[in-house]
Amino acid sequence: MNAAKPKILVTREVFDDTLDYLREHCTVLDNQADVPYTPQTLAAALADCEGLVCALTDRVDAALLAAAPKLKAVANIAVGYNNIDVQACTARRVLATNTPGVLDDSTADLAWTLMLGTARRITEVERRIRAGEWTGWRLKQWLGVDVHHATLGIVGMGRIGQAIARRALGFEMNVLYHNRKRIAPELEARCNARYASLEELLAQSDFVVLQVPYSPQTHHLIGAAQIAKMKPGAILINSTRGGVVDDSALVEALKNGVIRGAGLDVFENEPKLNPGFLQLDNVVLAPHIGSSTEATRRAMAMLAARNLVAALGDAMPPNPINPEAHA
Repeated sequence: MNAAKPKILVTREVFDDTLDYLREHCTVLDNQADVPYTPQTLAAALADCEGLVCALTDRVDAALLAAAPKLKAVANIAVGYNNIDVQACTARRVLATNTPGVLDDSTADLAWTLMLGTARRITEVERRIRAGEWTGWRLKQWLGVDVHHATLGIVGMGRIGQAIARRALGFEMNVLYHNRKRIAPELEARCNARYASLEELLAQSDFVVLQVPYSPQTHHLIGAAQIAKMKPGAILINSTRGGVVDDSALVEALKNGVIRGAGLDVFENEPKLNPGFLQLDNVVLAPHIGSSTEATRRAMAMLAARNLVAALGDAMPPNPINPEAHA
């Protein structure tokens, strides 16, 4: 790296140790006030920067790249990167990176939190307790459904999907999965999972967990037609990205009892969400906290920082999205 430190922008608040590491190698423009940039203010701040540490809330597209002619590398603090126009980055030889691996277990834990919470109606019954509606024990009061021995269908069997499946072993579940292609036989055995078509998975699963990245190909992967193929008593979990589910169709399905319930960590157009969800008791809502443990978020931020420093030092970073952009 040149004696003159490259200037970089960090778009959101990060941990002090992450900033300290970045400042050892770069001149840092930080945003510890955590005031989100608009596209216009982001373009202005990035105009003379060589590096960018960004979050999934920051759109890195052709217009932003055109406003940042010195930009060499973008480090996304996320495993998903649908906020980044990778093709536009590659065309300008801007290396983009993400943070896979470090968040797999925490995100899998959150999917299970949603599954268990929805199955046992935890948020609904807590609201009723707080409202003073619990007057004593009754045999048929607020009945939920069992998770153990049920059939779990996982749509998307990457690292996180596999981590979700491995946790199902302790619940003695029957695990089906659907993926663009089958995983290796040894991984299927480790996860005790069987490959199925999407239609078969939807028809047979008591719990359907979505763990696919968002893209034009997965937009509304689960809509009214797919929900109609699910068991009436099934529960849908979306712990991956908003837009994979047609939220309007899901609201109608939950309202009309097409499926039993849903647990959601992500939404279309978040942080806005379909107001219909707020009127329903059979949905558990979380504010995109899949990776939100202190240890995991620290690891994500530091990995993004290491990716950026490596890229600006003309080395291949640990997690390139478009390695062909490496000079």
